[in-house]
Amino acid sequence: MTPDDIAAAGLLVEVTGPLATLTLHRPEVRNAQTPTMWRALAQVGADLGPEVRVVVVRGSGAGFSAGLDRRLLDPASASGGPESVIDMFAMSETDMTATIEAYQRGFTFLRDPQWVSVAVVHGHAVGAGFQLALSCDLRLAAPDAAFCMKESALGMVPDLTGTQPLVAAVGYARALEICATSRTVGAEEALRIGLVQEVAPAGQLDQRLHALVAGLLGPLPGAVRETKALLQGALERSLEDQRRLEREAQVRRFRELAALVPSAGVVAPVRSGT
Repeated sequence: MTPDDIAAAGLLVEVTGPLATLTLHRPEVRNAQTPTMWRALAQVGADLGPEVRVVVVRGSGAGFSAGLDRRLLDPASASGGPESVIDMFAMSETDMTATIEAYQRGFTFLRDPQWVSVAVVHGHAVGAGFQLALSCDLRLAAPDAAFCMKESALGMVPDLTGTQPLVAAVGYARALEICATSRTVGAEEALRIGLVQEVAPAGQLDQRLHALVAGLLGPLPGAVRETKALLQGALERSLEDQRRLEREAQVRRFRELAALVPSAGVVAPVRSGT
């Protein structure tokens, strides 16, 4: 995809040094998402350079994202147009699975330990919008933020990688209740149950975002990357495996720090026989 293609898909991408800001920009339809947008997100993630340390995802206009553009579920409006979810009904199971996997890549890149991802949510985050926010490591919400997993009401399941982080954030029972009932979770409840890390006071969303980004960019890049990688999946590992990974990560940190501060007297050990 070219930059023009990505913009046409409804994405604004701004990279300033170590900070990349991805803005869903279809305000006329409340940033409703499309398969083209998901493919564009995957391309943006693949194209981000090694200098990027923080990725911010937000929406323009009145809200974060209204979820899937429902027009793409209507055979009449989708026919002959851009790639549509309705197209999948005619696919084989193999092709359908491969197509969903391609869509998921637009969400999974946000979990890469190379950066910390932050969703900045105001207004509604519905369905795919909710799952995009869940794909980020951290979620900062405005007081009017409202989260809803709408898929069950449409006869579908959340398939854009949102189920695992939802369970991790709020627990199995609460996640099931939120998904199965398709109810809306407001900002204060989201904070109380661990769905978001902070609800910014009214009018202070950008101020709180800037403070958070500054804090994330403070430590050395390698320290944050290694810490994120250690924390991901920590609960699924045995204590012995986690201890081993901590040791290996710390050795890499010592090596990098020694290279940065050679005058500190830290030298690499001499290999046996040299």
